[in-house]
Amino acid sequence: MGSATAIIFLLGIANFTIFGAVFAQGHPLLARLPAASQTLGRRAAMLSEFAVLFFALLLSVKGWPGYAWAYAIYTAVNAGAAWLILTGRL
Repeated sequence: MGSATAIIFLLGIANFTIFGAVFAQGHPLLARLPAASQTLGRRAAMLSEFAVLFFALLLSVKGWPGYAWAYAIYTAVNAGAAWLILTGRL
């Protein structure tokens, strides 16, 4: 396992933690949705996050270490959006 793969894996853990914190916060926009939509939305978000992580890991293992930078930027954007949501700025 290369360093790019390890970095992507650790950033993936951070992304799942970020999503968990945002969903646990109970944003008013999410609270307005019916319970079924909330559950489906959480599952869809986690599934799409897993797909992005899986393909970033797959591409880094296949010799494309530049995807570690792309995934780091993706994580930074997610962290920025989560910060906006969790601090009540959005």
